[in-house]
Amino acid sequence: MTAPITLYQFELCPFCHKVKAGLEVKGLAYDKVEVNPMNKKELPPGLPEDAPKKVPVLRFADGEIVYDSTDILNALEAKHPERPFTPADADRKARSDAVEAWVDDTFAQALPTVIYGTWGESLKAAQVTARTSNFGFVQNIGVRAGGSLIMHQISKKILKRNGRGPKEGRAWVREEVERFEGWLGGDDFIGGAEPSLGDVAMHGALTCVRDFPIFAELMERPVLQAWYDRVQARRVP
Repeated sequence: MTAPITLYQFELCPFCHKVKAGLEVKGLAYDKVEVNPMNKKELPPGLPEDAPKKVPVLRFADGEIVYDSTDILNALEAKHPERPFTPADADRKARSDAVEAWVDDTFAQALPTVIYGTWGESLKAAQVTARTSNFGFVQNIGVRAGGSLIMHQISKKILKRNGRGPKEGRAWVREEVERFEGWLGGDDFIGGAEPSLGDVAMHGALTCVRDFPIFAELMERPVLQAWYDRVQARRVP
């Protein structure tokens, strides 16, 4: 049976993993369509003319198409209020919203520097793309080689723009993880007893790098590892 929801995504996009985390925390079945990041031709018809040509994009069972990871998760919450990730407590909601914004604006921006930061990481990224894509042979070669080369250059620009040296991506990511652990404190989740939007966003971002050495390094942190496992246990793939 065809899943009622379709996610248009790219496997190395943290914002796509954020949406997948939201879908799975809610226990919603979905299909995935891998989108070529070079030409985006797999994006669905019906996108608004002013919509950016990028992933993630979600098509609901009723045909509604939503883009932007935050808007998608808000739409999921509205259409599927079961297993909510919006805390009822106002203070916790404010903290969850702040963490989600930080993931989008800061943490997700740091991740390309540990996915494409070195040539070895870029090779790993190409392997992940090859394993997860359904592109044809020529498309696959183009995305693996050209995409990794472009992103390697972009990662260097990201570091420079943020006042970081060319080899400081890992240190930057570790600093941001320490910030997250401070917000988490002694709680099970950012949302308290249940995962919130902030938990969903951070879990998705970390899952994006699970095939890379930085993930194993970060999972050596007991607080982060325990939190990650708790959220993972709530996800229903």
